[in-house]
Amino acid sequence: MSDLRTDAAPTLQLATRLAGAAQEEAARQGKAMGIAVVDRSGNVIVAVRMDGASPVALQLAIDKAFTAAAFNAPTDAWGEVTSPGGADWGLTSALAGRIVVLAGGLPLRAGGELVGAIGVSGAAPAVDLLCARAGVRAGQPAVDRDHTLVPQVPSN
Repeated sequence: MSDLRTDAAPTLQLATRLAGAAQEEAARQGKAMGIAVVDRSGNVIVAVRMDGASPVALQLAIDKAFTAAAFNAPTDAWGEVTSPGGADWGLTSALAGRIVVLAGGLPLRAGGELVGAIGVSGAAPAVDLLCARAGVRAGQPAVDRDHTLVPQVPSN
């Protein structure tokens, strides 16, 4: 069996709890948002577009979650290096534009290992991040609380 790998992933129940907590925080902030929870490969487990959310909010939330899972880092960690002249300028054009470097995407870790990600979009980046953090907190103890331990973003 050592030739096989078993990957943990959020259950539908856990993903729904995370999305619900993010939705509750969005409502407290008076914002209608798109919210997505994905597995470590970026496949959607739960996706929600709140009534009144922008038509693009859900797709951005899905792509933020995808980006956080793909790089095992918060989406806003890439902002500086993807700016014009940055070492990774153009990264946001990769994968048909699915890479999003705005705040609101956070990796989900269990025992320090990536298991998925949450993405939230529909308001100012700081509000998106606040709602995503509320989702991560709702995942405890199944997911690690400290999502701020970010792998070093590579610079070329």
